[in-house]
Amino acid sequence: MRVDLLYHTSEPERAVATAARLCYAPIGAAELMETMDDARIQKVLTTIMKSGHFSALEHASYTFAVDGISRALTHQLVRHRLASFNQQSQRYVTYAGDPEVVTPSTVAEDPGALAAFNTAIDVAYATYAQLVEAGIPAEDARYVLPNACISKIVITMNIRELLHFFEARCCRRAQWEIQDLAHRMLELAQPTAPYIFMDAGAACRRGPCTEGKMTCGQPFEKVTRP
Repeated sequence: MRVDLLYHTSEPERAVATAARLCYAPIGAAELMETMDDARIQKVLTTIMKSGHFSALEHASYTFAVDGISRALTHQLVRHRLASFNQQSQRYVTYAGDPEVVTPSTVAEDPGALAAFNTAIDVAYATYAQLVEAGIPAEDARYVLPNACISKIVITMNIRELLHFFEARCCRRAQWEIQDLAHRMLELAQPTAPYIFMDAGAACRRGPCTEGKMTCGQPFEKVTRP
């Protein structure tokens, strides 16, 4: 998996603070944007984060490019309906050569399971190639391709949705691949708005678990990747 932060709103914390402060200021947003110092920005951010007035967070957005993920992941990802997505098309991209798939570690670590997995993948791709060669449109041949099939996607989220995404998907109970994606996206976003993303992640990072009877029962632990 490769995750790149393509771009984001310039000075996101200043943009968010400006939007929030405008509601109570006698001057315009442009003047606020120029005149607020760092201390004032942090004070405004503290107020909106503690009060739950999150609408101002929607004025800053982030766009990520993600390569080398499975269709199983992207089917989960698009459930975040407030985000915007553009994904590599299986209608217009014809797959050729060796199969490119994401193999779960539980499969890779079991020789018997891995052999069965690889056989199924090879059959699926061989069937796909046979259908395409027979003149079946790629958009129809793709019906035999597996969820493990590699894909690429561009994701745009505003900060409010990003925080929700990180809370849901950085959780240990999230599926392993989308959990990995969420942590990688958080690592890229956090330095750009360190105050806003200071406590971003699973709910247990900030207090009690919100999963109720579905909780994993473990305390928060910071994820470190090689």
